[in-house]
Amino acid sequence: MVRQTQTEDPMATQAQKLRDLFNSGEHFIAADAYSALTARIVERVGFKAAYLGGHACSAFHYAVPDNGIFSQVEQIEQASRIAAAIEIPLIADADTLGETVADAFHFSRRYARAGIAGIHVEDEVNPKHSTYSNGLASIGDMQARLEASVKGRGDSDLVIIARCDELYPDAYRGGGTGSLEEAIKRGRAYIEAGADALVFPLASPEATAELGAALSKPLVVLGAPIPGTACTLHTGWGMLGAAKLHLERAKELFETGQVTADLSFPEKNDLIEQGLYDELIADWAKKTGRPTR
Repeated sequence: MVRQTQTEDPMATQAQKLRDLFNSGEHFIAADAYSALTARIVERVGFKAAYLGGHACSAFHYAVPDNGIFSQVEQIEQASRIAAAIEIPLIADADTLGETVADAFHFSRRYARAGIAGIHVEDEVNPKHSTYSNGLASIGDMQARLEASVKGRGDSDLVIIARCDELYPDAYRGGGTGSLEEAIKRGRAYIEAGADALVFPLASPEATAELGAALSKPLVVLGAPIPGTACTLHTGWGMLGAAKLHLERAKELFETGQVTADLSFPEKNDLIEQGLYDELIADWAKKTGRPTR
């Protein structure tokens, strides 16, 4: 289990809330949130957690791929804005946490201080998910990365999820060989180094069941929910949908001079707390004798 914290505390940090979700034993989905506004949307819909994927962030905010050139400084910049806009916990894709153990310590501390609830740290070698056939970091190097991350979070409750890409093969631009035996070996080593939970991208339901039986920490899934796991990180659909829609409307505007789509969005004012700020300004104007509309 994830390290226990107090439950039902109205003053609980987002990280404490995330630990409580893991400890509840109920599967939850951390939904795609690549901006402050989309995070508030998934919160208002009812999701108990939000997720900032690396590719969603790098593509949407910086127009670059997520293959090692996208830095943790850039990811933390966006993650901190998102976490500040919501009450539910945010899990962020922390890639490799940089290139050295000093990076891993430094960035973990920054994530914790920025109010991020959880991060996942992967064992790929940069540049990753690219034309370079990279392989995975050695078990010893990944353990050192995780140990530095644990030190970096200090006394905070930041949840550290170890991402093992052993089941993410070269054919899909991953660094793994596809060995379930090696994935289990790595999972045990990552737990020993201090990981609170584990995620194995592209693991089948059958492989996930074997991993769950062999490992003592909660399993997290990227993609569709799998029975027996603690959490699903679901990303891509929001960012891709928004970009695709923007492209379609931009083409229409360029070709016809107008956008014919229904642009009404009555929920917008509530999502950006328009009423709250209007009331604050009206109260100030009234108290100071200024005119109002």
